[in-house]
Amino acid sequence: MTFDKNKIIHYCNEISKNTLMQTLNIEFVDAGEDFLVATMPVNPSVHQPMGLLHGGASVALAESVGSAASMLFVNSEHSEVRGIEISANHLKAKREGIVTATARILHKGRSIHLWEIRITDENGSLISLCKLTNMVIPKRKSQD
Repeated sequence: MTFDKNKIIHYCNEISKNTLMQTLNIEFVDAGEDFLVATMPVNPSVHQPMGLLHGGASVALAESVGSAASMLFVNSEHSEVRGIEISANHLKAKREGIVTATARILHKGRSIHLWEIRITDENGSLISLCKLTNMVIPKRKSQD
């Protein structure tokens, strides 16, 4: 199977419609053989009361990009992906602009995927560093 960056980005953005990703204005913008990138605007809709980017919004961005990236590695007819653990270190405050999350695979096993997600600002400064563990499980047969 050949890698088609534009098709992957389009697919990720399409499956995000009417979800938390759309609510947070997360947009998938780049992809590679071992990474996926998404952006999110920083504005009052993702602020905590002090006017800063909410850590939960950063974690939602990280899990969104890491989970979507795992989905690209599995056969969706037979398998599903579930996030089972996420950790985040918030290193720098952000009030406005755009943050970019880049998920890179650290371990790609048959049943476990481990991702490092770096969230940076427009200047490349590290805002948050996250680690996401996803479990790959057999797809359940639908009950008709």
